[in-house]
Amino acid sequence: MRHVRCVGGVVHDATGRLLLIQRAHEPARGRWSLPGGRVEAGETDADAVVRELREETGLDVLPGQLVGTVVRGAYEIHDYACAVGGGELVAGDDAAAARWVDGAAFAELERTGALTDGLADTLRDWGALPRA
Repeated sequence: MRHVRCVGGVVHDATGRLLLIQRAHEPARGRWSLPGGRVEAGETDADAVVRELREETGLDVLPGQLVGTVVRGAYEIHDYACAVGGGELVAGDDAAAARWVDGAAFAELERTGALTDGLADTLRDWGALPRA
């Protein structure tokens, strides 16, 4: 099976909160996930992360190291650690909402089934949960 290459951003703020978006479209409409999306033809992963996070969150990010890769159905998602370089947090494009979540808020989203499938376990395995 040929997978669609996607990227995502693992972004923590200065207090350790994690950036999440609520998906506005399928798959997983209405559930919370990392911001990201498809890599367009001719784009590098770094270019795609910058574009996708700007479109979905209004933030300008500086992509760093690959945190990990997951396959979800037809999508192969490469998630990169990112630092915020500017912009203002606002939901846009494919995001119904965007917010910073601390550990308690993340745990509540997990408890209520509001996260995309596998997100909590994946972030736990990667050591990328909210630090606040």
